[in-house]
Amino acid sequence: MSEESVNDTQTREYITVRIGPQLFGLQILDVHDVFNPENMTPVPMSRPELAGVLNLRGRIVTAIDMRRRLGLGDRDDDTSPMAVGIDHSGESYGLLIDEVGEVLSLADNSIEANPANLDPRWAEVSLGVQRLDGRLLVILDVSKILRFAGEALAA
Repeated sequence: MSEESVNDTQTREYITVRIGPQLFGLQILDVHDVFNPENMTPVPMSRPELAGVLNLRGRIVTAIDMRRRLGLGDRDDDTSPMAVGIDHSGESYGLLIDEVGEVLSLADNSIEANPANLDPRWAEVSLGVQRLDGRLLVILDVSKILRFAGEALAA
């Protein structure tokens, strides 16, 4: 590979999050804040992935339980989830996660296609994977997370 083509490689920054035992990544450009969700109001007769709505600094935020969205089951302990705040199509969302990690700068050409054995629910919302020191980082696509069976998840 020539030095010129190495310098042309685009990189993007991703924030890592842990959901259950798995490490996931979100493009940093999609994330506007990280917060502890409080005073969440359940939405009657909503999808299981919809944890509720909350007021965050005057904005109504739809909270999406990422454990349920990804088929990872409910939280076993009494720890409170964290939320990653995103805006999409004029709506505010909080993706409920277990833990926020670090910011990584990854080259676009280092992200691999989803492996054939990746859980179909994960593959449905993934842009690809990145290998990190014996762990697999699944890169999430926000627009795909917010769609389920062709319907938007907004409350």
